[in-house]
Amino acid sequence: MSLRVGIVGAGVLGRLLASRLARNGQQVEVFDAAPHADAPLATGWVAAGMLSPLAELECGNHEVYTLGMRSLALWSSWLPALSQAVPFAVEGSLLLAFPQDRGSAERILQQLKHKAPDWQTPPTLSKTELHALEPALAPQLMGWPLSTEGYLHPTLAMQSLWADAQQHGAHAHWGCTVHATKPGQVQLEHETRQFDWVFDTRGLGARTDLPLRGVRGEIFTLHAPGVVLTRPLRLLHPRYRVYLVPRAGEHIMVGASELESEDRSPPSLRSTVELLSAAHSVIPALAEARVIAAHSHLRPALPDNLPVLQQQAGLTHINGLFRHGWLLAPALVEQAITHLAQEHAA
Repeated sequence: MSLRVGIVGAGVLGRLLASRLARNGQQVEVFDAAPHADAPLATGWVAAGMLSPLAELECGNHEVYTLGMRSLALWSSWLPALSQAVPFAVEGSLLLAFPQDRGSAERILQQLKHKAPDWQTPPTLSKTELHALEPALAPQLMGWPLSTEGYLHPTLAMQSLWADAQQHGAHAHWGCTVHATKPGQVQLEHETRQFDWVFDTRGLGARTDLPLRGVRGEIFTLHAPGVVLTRPLRLLHPRYRVYLVPRAGEHIMVGASELESEDRSPPSLRSTVELLSAAHSVIPALAEARVIAAHSHLRPALPDNLPVLQQQAGLTHINGLFRHGWLLAPALVEQAITHLAQEHAA
């Protein structure tokens, strides 16, 4: 049976839902405040696209790990089916630390092991092994491989997911502010639209229903001709975390600050200096790289920094993905669509 489905929010969650539901034959309408499909208002546009279920356990729990591992499998299945290709790889990542920070790094590794007891803590790579994996790394670094992790290209994924949803019949209402959602209802400024089911994925727009806050994140895009990076890197530092993610065209993404602030202005001098200095310390050859973009955005987070999937007849809320949006979205979407199917099969 074909259902009329309203989706509020066209971030990664909304676009994934639209793509999967439209493919299943549902009549999908998406509502978003962005003026058009490529307007980078949603948090998913400003991300490195790291898929790191293990490394993210530092600020998550076993549920984050389980959902993340499931999402890796779903991305592997769903992305190749899209008509527009999305760069995607699951070839592992590296945790890195300088010798003076070894104690801090090993404590983090033990924390990951405690939260994912089925995971075997990797051995410390020798300098030869580390150089063989990533020759551009500073020679004094220590490293630990995380073999199951990966990454994708968020911008191309956002575009491809919406193109796929459209191709299968989804319709969007751009520049449309939603004031509230209720079971089977999307409330606009001057009217209420009726649906068989509504999915609310508004992020911070759903503050009237959830105790959300915005956590500021900043990210930089470098053009680094001649610098070879083949997998995501994460520097374990006592004060802040820095990651570097490869992109096509000799580009490297550097992030990610995590500030308890809802300031949406461009990246600060402090973040710029700290993140790019740390990136340079990891890969000295980045000294001549060019900063071609700097972005900031607010991640929607709940008090415990964990995602929420709330379901009642006619309405599903998915929110609070914090810094785990691309990592957790597929598994949460799968659960939400399974629940919808069960409700309408009964």
